[in-house]
Amino acid sequence: MHPTPPTPAGRRAELGARGEQLAVDHLTAAGLTVLDRNWRSGRGELDVVARDQDAIVFCEVKTRSGTGYGSPVEAVTPAKQARLRALAGRWLDEHREHAPRLRFDVVGVLLVGGRAEVEHLRGAF
Repeated sequence: MHPTPPTPAGRRAELGARGEQLAVDHLTAAGLTVLDRNWRSGRGELDVVARDQDAIVFCEVKTRSGTGYGSPVEAVTPAKQARLRALAGRWLDEHREHAPRLRFDVVGVLLVGGRAEVEHLRGAF
């Protein structure tokens, strides 16, 4: 019996999970402490919440396997940014984390031919 090949949705989920792990590895190597991953609310999901010294960082991770639709970071539209800000408020209400600063970062991961390129935009919006 042959294994069933993954569906397009399954491949996207696998690509996203791999990109998110690479992003977390990048963030921790840069000195951030991950507080939460894939936090869900009825309105969506926060990919990564981390602490960077005196800041709570809400990090959106976008992974792509090519640039035919633009770079991964270009996928974080103004509408997505507004949704992430609202989710960040809910996360803060639930976790009672206090920090003098909040920051929104975007990590774009481009996976092409077994190579990974990670682009980290601090304070992206």
